[in-house]
Amino acid sequence: MAAPRALRSLAERAGILAEYLDIRGQRRDTRDETRVALLAAMGIEASSEAAAARALAELDESVARRPLDAVGVRQVDDRRPLRVRVPPSLAGREVEFVLSLEAEDGTRRELEGRRRLRRGARRAAFPLPSLDEPGYYRLRLRLVGGGEQVSGEQLWVAHPSSCLRVSELLGPRRGFGIWTQLYSLRSARDWGIADLSDLGRLVAWSGEQGAAYVGINPLHALRNRGYDISPYAPVSRLYRNAIYIDVTAVPELGESAEAQARLESAALREALAKLRAVRHVDYDAVVALKEPLLAQLHSTFARLHRDRESARGRAYAAFLKRSGAALTDFATFMALQRHLAATDGADWRAWPAAYRDPGASAVREFRDEHFEEFDLHRYLQFELDRQLQNVAASAALPIGLYGDLAIGTAAGGADPWSFPGLFLEGAHVGAPPDDYSLEGQDWGLPPVDPRRLREDAYRYWILLVQSVLEHMGAIRIDHVMGLFRQYWVPAGLPATEGAYVSYPARDLLGILALESRRRGALIVGEDLGTVPRALPSVLERWGILSSRVLYFQRDRAGNFRSSRSYPKRALVTANTHDHPPLAGFWAGRDLELRRQVGSIASDEELAGLQAERERERQALVHRLSAEACLTDAADPGGYPQLCAAVHRFLSQTGAPLIGLWLDDLVGETDPVNMPGIGVDRYPSWSRRLGRDLESLGEDVDVRRAVEAVAERRLRD
Repeated sequence: MAAPRALRSLAERAGILAEYLDIRGQRRDTRDETRVALLAAMGIEASSEAAAARALAELDESVARRPLDAVGVRQVDDRRPLRVRVPPSLAGREVEFVLSLEAEDGTRRELEGRRRLRRGARRAAFPLPSLDEPGYYRLRLRLVGGGEQVSGEQLWVAHPSSCLRVSELLGPRRGFGIWTQLYSLRSARDWGIADLSDLGRLVAWSGEQGAAYVGINPLHALRNRGYDISPYAPVSRLYRNAIYIDVTAVPELGESAEAQARLESAALREALAKLRAVRHVDYDAVVALKEPLLAQLHSTFARLHRDRESARGRAYAAFLKRSGAALTDFATFMALQRHLAATDGADWRAWPAAYRDPGASAVREFRDEHFEEFDLHRYLQFELDRQLQNVAASAALPIGLYGDLAIGTAAGGADPWSFPGLFLEGAHVGAPPDDYSLEGQDWGLPPVDPRRLREDAYRYWILLVQSVLEHMGAIRIDHVMGLFRQYWVPAGLPATEGAYVSYPARDLLGILALESRRRGALIVGEDLGTVPRALPSVLERWGILSSRVLYFQRDRAGNFRSSRSYPKRALVTANTHDHPPLAGFWAGRDLELRRQVGSIASDEELAGLQAERERERQALVHRLSAEACLTDAADPGGYPQLCAAVHRFLSQTGAPLIGLWLDDLVGETDPVNMPGIGVDRYPSWSRRLGRDLESLGEDVDVRRAVEAVAERRLRD
């Protein structure tokens, strides 16, 4: 049977890759059934060759009708002319042209002139006004000839050549940082979960140790109920999780007698004592305590400050103006979700049709009728922003806070609702088969359609980058390969039947570089797993640090690689949030837990993995001893000695940044996340530290591990 040429051409136009190399270097071809399913998810009918041919023709026609694309992204010193699509009616004619570029501050540069277009030409080149400053510009073009006028407009992004480089921020020095999952911090004054004031205390302690940064999990907005607690499957990546607000630091507390009385009540004190004592965060209970208090504080704010000329009122008005329509949509969604959850569920796709479109009249009417509920969610984001800004401003760290950007958003969340058509329902983001998961992975996250993202002038990506960089000195991009390509799994098919879909990486990276330098922030890309060999060099060209993890730095024989083999353009760590802490790895605790939840099928399989872990332990001790990080290869000593030796080894690499997981420093054994296992089987994203912040400065073992890094880094 002849190959379906139209289908494959259409799939290529849509970005569906024909093949990829798996983690073993073997070629995996995309099946035609997968092409049809993924095109259908994009809204393109291609169930037959005739349908595919029609879709191709429609794509060509829609492109030809537009003289300019919705967006153009170029390096600021790129002097190439603008390429414009020429309508057939103007081909061969002399035309007058006017081309203008309007900057963000409203200043405008114009070029005008006359030009004869070639007969039969489909495109013509026009000069651009020279640009010296990176930024966002509004480009407008008008062509007049033969009694006809054609006009076009696009967002023009002029970006620097790279993101901010670590050498520009730290010079020749190398730095280290402390990273943690914020919800896992424990303190004498927490509410069963850490808040931004606890983060401030960790930042202060880390600065005293000589750290350059403090890294945290994504602060993206979550439902904080039931199973919806993963920071990597948020309601929105544009806004933050209100559970991290320190209620006692909200300014309106001093103006609300009702809130103060609730805060001082015996019932609340008793509830707090119970929450502080538990090993895992009880999200529902924490929310039940915080929500009523925050609602009271909002009422006080609305009465005393909203729409008034107080300092707090003016700051709120400025925040709303700066946030624009995106915050309006998010706050509306959160209020609707709360209102409809009891009858129609939290997932907007199950709501009555009248509420599924953010621009619908029913949605506007709801917002007017429930204004205080809507405004509460704007107020919570306002206070989150203020508290996070205070932490960042007080951080005496060369880099500051190191944030995290998740790869996706929950399908039933605010972002897919707020950006209709951008997120696809017929496919999920996942990962191909590899050593970690032989069947591949389906993360259940809706992919962003790269064509629609570009047609919307990258509006979502720009908002996303600006949001996650706010108050951060660095960010980690989860699965940075997603800026180049993403593995899509058609809904209803196994993960083995997925395919890679390409993304406009150069444009996305250009915008990232622009925002990185505007905000003086470093970018780290998590480039683990199935990635092309050339990816680290591409990241380096853009000034993005790679990620290197001790657990994975081994040769084919299983030996741990030398410190000299680590790249000089990476952030290195012993592990990540998806792996067991060092003490758990050493003790094999992760293997025991995997057997308990069933991901290790039998005791025989467990015994084999335990034997392999023993070989890994021996290999690690051998490497640490060979590099003089351990004094006795036959006896590595207790865990504190091992922890200090591992971090001493990492400090000997040529990497400019290393990260020390707080869980490793205090000797935690249980993982915070068990990938591929639902929270109904293992309590991921909720395990708290067994030690509180107040005790860190007094812990000799913690100090020894930090000093193993700090001493060497300070000598650089």
